[in-house]
Amino acid sequence: MKKLSMTFVLMFTLVLISFANTFAVEDLSGKVVETMNSGGYTYVNIEKEGNNTWVAVTQTKISVGQDVSFKPGSVMTDFTSKSLNRTFDTIVFSGGVVGNDKPAPAAGVSDMKPPAKAVKVKKAEGPDAYTVADLYEKRSELDKKNVVISGKVVKFSSQIMGKNWIHLQDGTGDVTAGTHDITVTSSDSTAVGEIVLVEGIVTVDKDFGAGYRYAVIVEDATLQR
Repeated sequence: MKKLSMTFVLMFTLVLISFANTFAVEDLSGKVVETMNSGGYTYVNIEKEGNNTWVAVTQTKISVGQDVSFKPGSVMTDFTSKSLNRTFDTIVFSGGVVGNDKPAPAAGVSDMKPPAKAVKVKKAEGPDAYTVADLYEKRSELDKKNVVISGKVVKFSSQIMGKNWIHLQDGTGDVTAGTHDITVTSSDSTAVGEIVLVEGIVTVDKDFGAGYRYAVIVEDATLQR
């Protein structure tokens, strides 16, 4: 009985170690043997001691032959990049290149936001209706609250970290402050150019890791056209 118990403990420990390694990778360094940009991300294949690892970071300048180190990240298995039309057996979503830190501006990762479009969308109706500018101006009081917004889809990224990522603009907000564009996560699909009615939960100062930081984001949204 004691032998069986020790065997179970050993097996359970090995499972925990395997589980931890599946979701977190600390050592991410090597020589770049392949790299490509797509959908706002840089995909990098690094080689170290005969082993290759695919890493994804928000788009940055990286060259083949370069020795590079990345921040720790989370592993995703069987990840499909729709923009590349390619499936990676395993890929690490890293927080970025070591030594390439930039302070996050007030509006989150606004350098990844699409430029302002010539958009004018009528504000949604109802007690929970807000404009894009409202979400930033009233961010503290709207945290964890349900909101409804109307806007034009200016960017759509499918199935990143298990979510669809949508950038909406309605013509309000300040471009220089990065408050003209709101990021929405949803399981619903849409397309660039569509006018949609979005209902979701506001989250303030959201950090997903892997370089995804937002001062304001609307999560788990449903879309109506």
